[in-house]
Formats: sequence, structure tokens, C-alpha cells
Amino acid sequence: MASATACVAKLNRNAISSALRPNSHPKAILLSSQHTRQASSDQASKYKRKNQASQKKKKSRSTFVTYNLKDAEQFSLCDAMRYIRAFEVGYPPTSPKYEMHIKLRTLKNGPAVRNRLQLPHPVKTDLRICVICPPDSSAADDASQAGAYLIGEEDVFAAVKEGNIDFDRCICHVDSLQKLNKAGLGKILGPRGLLPSMKTGTVVKNVAHTVRSLVGASEYRERMGVIRMAVGQLGFSSEEMQKNIRAFVEEVKKDINLLSDKITKDIHEVVLSSTHSPGFSLSGEFKAPESVLTKNFAS
Repeated sequence: MASATACVAKLNRNAISSALRPNSHPKAILLSSQHTRQASSDQASKYKRKNQASQKKKKSRSTFVTYNLKDAEQFSLCDAMRYIRAFEVGYPPTSPKYEMHIKLRTLKNGPAVRNRLQLPHPVKTDLRICVICPPDSSAADDASQAGAYLIGEEDVFAAVKEGNIDFDRCICHVDSLQKLNKAGLGKILGPRGLLPSMKTGTVVKNVAHTVRSLVGASEYRERMGVIRMAVGQLGFSSEEMQKNIRAFVEEVKKDINLLSDKITKDIHEVVLSSTHSPGFSLSGEFKAPESVLTKNFAS
């Protein structure tokens, strides 16, 4: 009798608990989980649409990033040279080069500054210059007297196509420009910056004058808002470096002034580095030459 009563009580408890949990049915559980997944998916898609809308509102920068120089540590020219030479200990004075980086405040899609400069104290004077002109012409004689390394047309084209590019600069006489275009050397000389063109001033009439101006000259071009160029050898004195840097900065200012008045471009920072050293931001000061390094540098 007692066992029958306990069995009836257990059945009553199960009935009450099932009545209190109407969603315990398998179908109800499935519908509830589907509803939960749908709600989370709707929230994710809503967040994605909101994120895409916020990204569309953000405008990309039209200028390169420039930092406030008030918080930056800057050095005089002589101090920067002293630190750079400490990094170059063990290297011969004529091997590493001082490199100048002029950072500009400029638009990303604006015109780039590009030119050629003959420094007061040339960094490299052993340039091999190739002149494309008829080998039996007066232009070839003028180029030879001016110090051209390689002169000719078909022979030069054949050598370049074979991969024998043993020259540092290349200029072309205007009478040979059509033959140069037909030779199809753009894919070979173009990536190396050696293809003559009217835009770069390397297609000329006066070959001798151009060859003389190229000897000892250095080319520079603005890339990503920065103009870089070698301005000296490690063995240069501080006075020689000062003259080269001043000539470089003044030439860049002239190039900027030649641009349209609607174009905003000016110098933000000047940094000096070398082949193996970090960059040092220059303050524009020089300091007394008697307290700095001299030309007699011993590695």
C-alpha cells in the first residue's frame, strides 16, 4: 500500500513539473534556438551596416603626415656629423656617404619636385655618361671631348638589350630620339631611371654642354613627400658639408617657387644621415668649426 502511494505521488510531481515547463518539448526548444540565432544575426548585420556607414564618413588624408618639431630633439650640423661618424667607425672615409632628407609639407597628389644639381663639392665625380647620337657626327665629337664614356646608336642599343648597361647617366641627341623610341629600350632603361626624355632634360641639342653639367652633378626627386640626395663623403669637413647642404636646400626652394601659386609646398624638416647611421634632425645651427671634426678623419 505504501509503495503504491509513493508511486502516485511521483507521477503527480512529474505532471506538475511538466506543466510548469511548457517549452521543454523538443519542437519548442528548436524554435527557441532558431529565434536566438536569428536575433544575433540581425544584431551582427546591424552593427556591420553601422560600421560601414562610419567608414564612409571618414575622409582620407590629402597631405602627408608631419610631426611637431617642438617636441623633437634637433642637432647642429657639427654635432650631427660627430654622431654619424661614430656610427661609421671602421669604414673608409670615401665609402659611406652623407645623405640629406628634406621633408615637405605637401599634397599627396600634387606635382613632385625634380631637378639636377652640381654641388660646390661633388660627391661622385666618376660618372660614366652614355650619349646616344650618330657615331660619325659632330655631336659625337663634342661628346667625346666633353668626357662621354660611351657614344653611338645601334651598338649601344644592342649592348643594352644584351644586359650590358655599364653607364650611370644616359642622354640622347634630338636627331636620334626616333631611333631610340623604335629600339624599345623603355622596359630596360626606364626602371633604372636611365631612359632619356624631354621631360627630364636628357634629350638635348647641345650634347657637350649637357655632358659637362652632368659630370659631378647629382639628381634628386621628391617621393612620398621627401627629397633624398647624397650631399657629401664621410671625409668632408664641416665647412664643405655646410656649403653643399646650403646649395641643396636653396635649389629645392627655387624649385618650389617655380610651381604654381595654387600649389602649397614648403620645407618642414631637414634630416642628415649616412649609409650606416640613423637620421639626425638638423636645427639649422652650425657651431664653431674649431670645436668640431676636421677633414683629417681617421677611421
